[in-house]
Amino acid sequence: MRYSIATVCLSGTLETKITAISKAGFGFIEIFENDLVTSKNSPETIAAMINDAGLETIVYQPFRDFEGLTGKLRAKAFDRAERKFDLMTRLGTDLLMVCSSVHPAATPGISQVADDLHELGERAAQRNMRVAYEALGWSHVVSDYRDSWEAVRRANHPALGLCLDTFHIYSRQTEIDSVANIPGEKIFLVQIADAPKLRMDPLSWSRHHRCFPSQGQLELDKFMGQLRRTGYEGALSLEIFNDQFRAGNADSVALDGHRSLIYLNRSPDKKPSPQPNELEHSKEPTGVEFIEFAVGDAEYPKLSAILRGLGFSFTATHKAKHVERWTQGDVNLVFNREDGSFANRYYNLHGLSVCAYGLSVDEPGKMVTRANQLSYPVSYGDPNTDTHGLPAIMSPEGAQLYFVDPNEQSPHWDREFVGNDEAAQNSWIETIDHIAVTMDHEQSLQATLLHKALFNLNPTSPLNVLDPSGLVRSQVFESTDKNVAFTINSTGARRTVASKTLEKYAGSGVNHIAFRTENIFEIAERMQLLSIEIMDVTDNYYDDISSRFDLAIRDIERLKRLHILYDEDEFGSFFQIFTKLIYGRFCFEIVQRNGYRGYGFPNAQLRLTMQAADIDKQHV
Repeated sequence: MRYSIATVCLSGTLETKITAISKAGFGFIEIFENDLVTSKNSPETIAAMINDAGLETIVYQPFRDFEGLTGKLRAKAFDRAERKFDLMTRLGTDLLMVCSSVHPAATPGISQVADDLHELGERAAQRNMRVAYEALGWSHVVSDYRDSWEAVRRANHPALGLCLDTFHIYSRQTEIDSVANIPGEKIFLVQIADAPKLRMDPLSWSRHHRCFPSQGQLELDKFMGQLRRTGYEGALSLEIFNDQFRAGNADSVALDGHRSLIYLNRSPDKKPSPQPNELEHSKEPTGVEFIEFAVGDAEYPKLSAILRGLGFSFTATHKAKHVERWTQGDVNLVFNREDGSFANRYYNLHGLSVCAYGLSVDEPGKMVTRANQLSYPVSYGDPNTDTHGLPAIMSPEGAQLYFVDPNEQSPHWDREFVGNDEAAQNSWIETIDHIAVTMDHEQSLQATLLHKALFNLNPTSPLNVLDPSGLVRSQVFESTDKNVAFTINSTGARRTVASKTLEKYAGSGVNHIAFRTENIFEIAERMQLLSIEIMDVTDNYYDDISSRFDLAIRDIERLKRLHILYDEDEFGSFFQIFTKLIYGRFCFEIVQRNGYRGYGFPNAQLRLTMQAADIDKQHV
């Protein structure tokens, strides 16, 4: 399968876009009309640049408001088409994409559309060119791909074919089973776009909210299944209108676009395949092996005191580095204060922060292969400073994501660390429940693709959380057994907790780490006894939950005294407690699940409100 991308997807000049598309690994490019119009270079020069970049121009688009016209308007439309054919000759491409008309004078009617397309096909054939007709979702002439196919079928010209666009199909909630009935040789172009499910008019939805495959919620795997049945052998081409993409880094956006097509075109049964574009099948991570903090000497005493209060113990020291291991239950936390290390460089850039995660992966070799296939560079650390030998990739926020083999005969802990025999063995906390990371919007889309395409994590439906100063978009990516879960939070509002976190970190960073327990009341009592700063909770909150849930007055009073939050779903109950923000950056959360499957979304507004107040106090 050939992979292509439209220049409209990326930021910058046409020349910048060509370079980014080539670097990302694409073989083909769609030239969007506006990009060519605004270029200072001639079509011949652009064609030479595309060729020198190792690319081929697969289509020139769009040609608008063509069909359904009469009289002088119809004659003018064909004159414009001839001018576009002239331009395409200079540009070096043979395919023109025609989107269905929105011209106010155009009249609907398959017969006239077919007649117009037949004549256009005749003119194209005389120039050794072809035409792909697309049903535009908001056209009043043809808005359904089934009607566009009927018009192409009736026109019956070898130079005329169909353009299928996934966004236009799904935006109108059109059934897609009929795609399989279209002969593959009559499909000249397939444009791919994903999108979140939104209730808005298709035009606004299209112009601002499209995204790459796996970053949205459209059923693209189902579409691909129908497309394969047609026998289509042409290109898959990305056509994405997205405000963040067009303001982001062209190189990184193009690279994610290429990754998304590789993932989209994976084997439908996820089994190994001899085809070179098939992905190595790898299992989802089974757990979080460790979280590594980049820590300075100034923050170490406070951070270590809080963790001791939560029951963690200093259990091992690195054999050669200024690195410590802290444990409780199945949780491993690493404090890295080694000069010249990756953690040290991360600290110098971001301050106190999480700089690495270790994910337990049953077959790390297969995960490495899959990462390479998706163009996620794999590193094994600097041999002069790193001795663990664990493969890692870089996360969107710049942290290291390590692949750890839980079945390794000689674990990296034994290779690298000397144990502390006097360490206490507490058991209040069992494991890591989830990790919440704050990112800008572009990075959150990168994270979405990474978690789905590489790690096979399942996304929940995105939710908007109310912050005192705006909306925060939140989405969870979790393993099937929920032993691995990342919450990705992003916002465009400048004064939200998320935005202030980004400012504090000089980039993306962790908002909170949630630990799971079966004894949250015991831990909460201990936190109060040790004067660990606990997030404030309003009296009004407890009045509210007393009205929403069937809880005894004494239980409400106990929750209130210990600052514990509460929620229920159809599966059970949920308790959670937060520390206050540590140095205005992140906090720890303790949760107890009694069958509950969510992440405390109804309490998120309260958390953000309380954290906003803490941040404002620290800025005073």
